[in-house]
Amino acid sequence: MISNLDKEFNEAFKKASTTKQKLAPDVLLRLYAYYKQATRGDNFSFNANEDDLKNAFKFNAWAQLKGMTVDEAKKSYIKLVNSILK
Repeated sequence: MISNLDKEFNEAFKKASTTKQKLAPDVLLRLYAYYKQATRGDNFSFNANEDDLKNAFKFNAWAQLKGMTVDEAKKSYIKLVNSILK
């Protein structure tokens, strides 16, 4: 059974994924990092096949959340989405 937190997280993800609003790069990085931490936890992976600088920034943003629980990451993601997309 899906929890209320999971429902809110999925709704926030849909909202962020479909917005037409242009988001600042730092906000996009935070969204990415919270999403990765919420869905993968501390199981970091680095893909060097694409733009290395871009991936390095994304990886670094995610790695800074090391130790954050999945639930904390979901809550932070939801809070960030709700603060920027009304």
